[in-house]
Amino acid sequence: MRNYYIAGNWKMHKTRAEAAALAQALVAQLKDGKHKYLVAPSFTALETVAAIVKGSNILLGAQNMAAEEQGAHTGEVSVLQLKDLGVHTVILGHSERRHTYKEDDGLINKKVQLALQHGLEVILCVGELLSEREAGKAEAVCETQTVQGLAGVAAADFSRVTIAYEPVWAIGTGRTATPEDADAIHAYIRQVIARLYGADAAQQILIQYGGSVKPDNAAQLMAKENIDGALVGGAALKADTFVPIATFQ
Repeated sequence: MRNYYIAGNWKMHKTRAEAAALAQALVAQLKDGKHKYLVAPSFTALETVAAIVKGSNILLGAQNMAAEEQGAHTGEVSVLQLKDLGVHTVILGHSERRHTYKEDDGLINKKVQLALQHGLEVILCVGELLSEREAGKAEAVCETQTVQGLAGVAAADFSRVTIAYEPVWAIGTGRTATPEDADAIHAYIRQVIARLYGADAAQQILIQYGGSVKPDNAAQLMAKENIDGALVGGAALKADTFVPIATFQ
C-alpha cells in the first residue's frame, strides 16, 4: 500500500514574514496528519521556513536548483547551498521551468542526477501541453520526459524519486484533468517505470497529480488507484485551502 504525498509549491510568492506565518500554521494544523508532507518556498524564504518545520512532519523542498555543483553561475543556487539550508527534496522539470524558461530534458536530467548524487530526494515533473493532448500525444510526451529525466539514474537511487504528473493546460488555469484521465496517465507512467526499473519499483513509486488541485477535487483525484498525492500550487498558499487537501480521508 503506497502512502499519499502532498506537496505545496509556493512558487514566487511570500515574503519571509508571510512564509513564516504560513509554515507555522501548517506545522500546527498538520501535526496529526497521516500522509507525507512537503512545502517548497522561494529560495529567499528557505532558511526561515527550515527553522519552523525542523522536527515536524513537514519536509522542506526547493523549487529548482542549478545543474552544476558550484562555480561561476551567476543567479543560480547550488545543491550544496540547498543542503546547507536543510532542504530535503528538490522539484525538477516543473512545467514553468520547461516552457517559460526553456529547460530541456537533458538539463533536467543533469539536475536530477546531481540532486540524487548529493542525497536529496527529487520530485520529477512531467506533463503535456493542451495541443499535445489534443493531438493524442499525451502518453508519448510523458514517456519521453520520464525516460529522459531518469536517464542514468541507478535503481538504488530511484527509491528517492517521486513523479508528479502535471498537465500543463491545467496548471493555474482552474481546469483540471478528470480523475479518470489523470489516472490513465498515471497508470501509463507506472508502466514506463516498470519497463525501466521493474514491476516492484513501479508499484512502489509515488506519482502525484498537479494541476489546479483544490479542496473540492482532491479526494476524487486521490481516490484513483494510481494517484498517490498532489503537487499543489495556488491552493498551497493558504492554510485554509492546503490543509483540507493535505488531510483528506
